[in-house]
Amino acid sequence: MSAYGRALSVEVCTDERAFAKLSGQWARLHAACPSATAFQSHAWLHSWWQSYGRPGRLRLVLVRRGGELVAVAPLMRVHRPLPALVPIGGAITDICDVLIDEEVAAPAAGALADALADLARTALVDFGEVRPGGAMERVYLCWRGPRHRLPDSVCLELPALPMDELVARLSSRHAQRVRNKVNRLARLGIEWRLVDADETEAALRRLLALHRLQWQGRGMSSEHARPRFLEHLVRSAAPMTRSGQAAVMEFLLDGVVVAVNLNLLSGGAGRSGGLAGTYLYGFHPQLRERKVDVAAMLLHASAEHLASRAGHRVLSLLRGDEPYKYRWHPERVVNQRLLLARRRTAPLLAAAVAEAGARGRVKRVLRRDPASGSGSGSGSGSGSGSGSEDQR
Repeated sequence: MSAYGRALSVEVCTDERAFAKLSGQWARLHAACPSATAFQSHAWLHSWWQSYGRPGRLRLVLVRRGGELVAVAPLMRVHRPLPALVPIGGAITDICDVLIDEEVAAPAAGALADALADLARTALVDFGEVRPGGAMERVYLCWRGPRHRLPDSVCLELPALPMDELVARLSSRHAQRVRNKVNRLARLGIEWRLVDADETEAALRRLLALHRLQWQGRGMSSEHARPRFLEHLVRSAAPMTRSGQAAVMEFLLDGVVVAVNLNLLSGGAGRSGGLAGTYLYGFHPQLRERKVDVAAMLLHASAEHLASRAGHRVLSLLRGDEPYKYRWHPERVVNQRLLLARRRTAPLLAAAVAEAGARGRVKRVLRRDPASGSGSGSGSGSGSGSGSEDQR
């Protein structure tokens, strides 16, 4: 352990068992970081590591003041396509960030930057999916070596308003259409309920079963069918439901569950604070046959739920700029990819920037080419490659 200034100390944790024991300290730090989202909770990240982590790759940078955890950079070491330190959470995590206690934000960010420089050695620090205003931006500004900022995934966001106020933001013609769709839910007798934490596992199993039905015969993300994904959702969502960081909703028609939705919820006073978003859902195809607008149904329930809770300001549609989302007049928020190098690893940074530019050019060509079948909405959708209304 090395000292940073007179007040802070820094260590790098590579022990998975020690990671598991950080839950209580992590929760206090999470509450003290204004930009924290549910994706930075200990329950989400530790569960992800249990499902997806590789032995020997864990790198948790921990900053303490008098023994109290005041900053964390949850990282892992990868070797392809370039040697790099990347955030824990992988492709199924929509927003990545570090955690920094606001009371010691400046020195803690400096401590993290210095620790990352020591830890990186011959690797690049490649920190993607940082929401504007995220704590990692402070670390980026403290970095003393070569650095570069690139755009990452697009997230679309709405204000967390009751449904009637969301509808009032639309054109009169579109607003009337939405009201008709919401009224249809009532006429059909579709109801929704929040699932208790003890019922979470069963509800999430139903969610993924309905998700498979929803995508039957079409291109569902292969990850959503894997046991490790279900294990991660069950393991993380139950404690997150108890702590108020997740909400599982079931939708019933004639007493039968026909849809299940997982929302992730964040508190806090920063830009990311008060953010709630639908992470994944599944629904029975009979809802299409009954002419139910599933997107309107989910948004209506989520808006109702948030209206009953204090402190939420943003209803995020999370990653992906699919065309159907734009009918709600959302704000377009672009996540960031923050690249940090030492002087001797500057060529790695240049290679990463060049590779990102080449991929961007290919995507633009595919969007312009109707024969590619990519369509105009090519959102990332939790790493699922979603490009249509009901991918998640």
